[in-house]
Amino acid sequence: MTDEEIAAASAADPDAQPMTAEQLRSARRVPRVKTLRRALGLTQEEFATRYHIPLGTLRDWEQGRSEPDQPARAYLRAIAGDPVAVSRALESAPR
Repeated sequence: MTDEEIAAASAADPDAQPMTAEQLRSARRVPRVKTLRRALGLTQEEFATRYHIPLGTLRDWEQGRSEPDQPARAYLRAIAGDPVAVSRALESAPR
């Protein structure tokens, strides 16, 4: 198929219509936690252990059952910004 034929076929498919601006605004976002964890090359267990996040909480975030609250989102941004520094800080913190 040519590019034009592909575009025409997809536009004719009622199940593959582009989202409206309103639909995009209200759409549930794919959790970025999974993307971050995978980018670091860690399993769920490794990520949860390294960053002191309960494994069940991490799984809930990744599977969309719940979303990180504001402090957790800030923590995840810190991990994304410098995962080694966050891990090092947690290793040296008293428990």
